[in-house]
Amino acid sequence: MLEVTTKEGVLTITFDRPDKFNAFNRELALGVQEALRLAATDTAVRCVVITGAGKAFCAGQDLGEAIAENGPTLRDIVAKHYNPIIKAIRELPKPVIAAVNGVAAGAGANIALACDIVVAHEKASFVQAFSKIGLIPDSGGTFTLPRLVGFQHASALMMTGDKVPAAQAQRMGMVYQVFPEERYEGEVAALALRMAQMPTKGLALTKRALNAAATNDLNTQLDLEEALQTKAGKTYDFNEGVQAFLEKRAPEFKGE
Repeated sequence: MLEVTTKEGVLTITFDRPDKFNAFNRELALGVQEALRLAATDTAVRCVVITGAGKAFCAGQDLGEAIAENGPTLRDIVAKHYNPIIKAIRELPKPVIAAVNGVAAGAGANIALACDIVVAHEKASFVQAFSKIGLIPDSGGTFTLPRLVGFQHASALMMTGDKVPAAQAQRMGMVYQVFPEERYEGEVAALALRMAQMPTKGLALTKRALNAAATNDLNTQLDLEEALQTKAGKTYDFNEGVQAFLEKRAPEFKGE
């Protein structure tokens, strides 16, 4: 259902329902929430990777659960399954990488887009599939997608439900990098390790600033940058970065 592993400061969350294209049900959603809570509190974890097992990243909601007689309501699915995941990703004081290995549809696409860095396999794709069953995009999609690709592209993708291949998603601004099949796993691992060795507190403060920028005016954002920069300047890693620069050596950040 869900695989969680930790190696060299990287916690990897793998959706593991390959026979269902990693579609979400209650058990998977709650498992992801718990894994993100673990990542937030474990000081040994300095980066999180979210990916899928098999051919898909995540096909969105398991519709069998959604229409089951005794299953959760749509309100519960959104409020108790997806919204806590999106909030946890955005509030996590560490970088979160979405490694999109295959199709990311519906909530699966929007969970990926909520991450700090999105990378994709060359054969991956993104689909705002909600319109095909008469629903609206959830999991923060109506917030994130227009900010990534612009209102017109977001509106069209959400209303048509058209599939966007990885290369096109990169051109539109949904994806940071696309990797060919033979390099995909190695590139994802290298990026995750690189982020785990960065100044974690500085990245967390950057994330706070970016979150706030979505709603702040310029003056408010400038004040926030001042406050957060002051905090960043008091970290061990700032001092280490400056000393390493002056001594012409590679820094050894501790995430402190």
